[in-house]
Amino acid sequence: MSTDMALGRANLKTLYIMKILTERTDENHRLSASDIRDILMREYDIDIDRRTIYTEIEKLSAFGLDIELVGGKGAGYYLASRSFELPELKLLVDAVQFSRFITEKKSGELIRKLEGLCSREEAKQLSGQVVIYNRPKTTNETIYYNVDMLHTAIFNNRQIAFVYADWTLKKKLEARHDGALYRVSPLHLVWDDEYYYLIGFDENAKKVKHFRVDKMRNMEVRPVRRTKKAIEQKVDLAAFSRKTFGMFGGEDEEVYLLCRNRLIGVILDRFGNDVWVKPEDEEHFSAHMTVTVSPQFFGWIAGLGSSVKITGPEPVRQKYLAFLEEILRGYGPEEES
Repeated sequence: MSTDMALGRANLKTLYIMKILTERTDENHRLSASDIRDILMREYDIDIDRRTIYTEIEKLSAFGLDIELVGGKGAGYYLASRSFELPELKLLVDAVQFSRFITEKKSGELIRKLEGLCSREEAKQLSGQVVIYNRPKTTNETIYYNVDMLHTAIFNNRQIAFVYADWTLKKKLEARHDGALYRVSPLHLVWDDEYYYLIGFDENAKKVKHFRVDKMRNMEVRPVRRTKKAIEQKVDLAAFSRKTFGMFGGEDEEVYLLCRNRLIGVILDRFGNDVWVKPEDEEHFSAHMTVTVSPQFFGWIAGLGSSVKITGPEPVRQKYLAFLEEILRGYGPEEES
């Protein structure tokens, strides 16, 4: 190594010591001043005495790093606190792994970046809990750029334009309406049922709609501002999430249910603790809530079996009966030719 390069590294000794403490120490892994000096010499060709190490660590502590010195057996310095604690990083790794919309390639990249937020030894715990689950992951990486573009449009009060697509039997996305452009004033991004959705004001249809972000193609931020009518739309995201099943559209209805008592947890998990409930007898309670009536809502009710019954309003009851009858017809004896 040239003399100039060696001098340059020596001038950066404070940063190298910070790097060593960040990457190699935690509560269970400490380094003495001699250990740090040896690493500096062996890996960075920086030769300084131990007293200088003490001075540099004092500088880093004054800068704001939480560096602790432990005496006794295994004495040494370690970085005591970081932006993220290890349990928090484990939660983030789980979220990345379980997220359907994140590709396997991007999952690996994100997890490696998360590992860089803790010590090397702690990173082994993160990589040790990484399991490739047998569950579908998207292969579409444009969603990351779409999400970024949508955040930008909302922040800058701009409309967006895009082509919306649907899956075909050939397992390919095909544009709706022969590739006609949707013009939308974006309002909110929602992560629901493992997918990102945009809630926005459709400027052509003049109403609020939601769109799955991974099905939005050729997106661009338009130079046109969001319309006043769009901005005035008030969307209660918590209420929207409670009443919508699978993000499928439909008419909002006040629905009454009669449920067995054992379903109280299911009802509260789905609709929140503010949902109206009333005991009816020793085995049943009534519940009242606003839902977006759709086949997905009926499917959710059917999944609870005979333990829940729609008691009103009557038009919703009749729609549910028709839903069930149509399913049963599909399993009935085939008609004679």
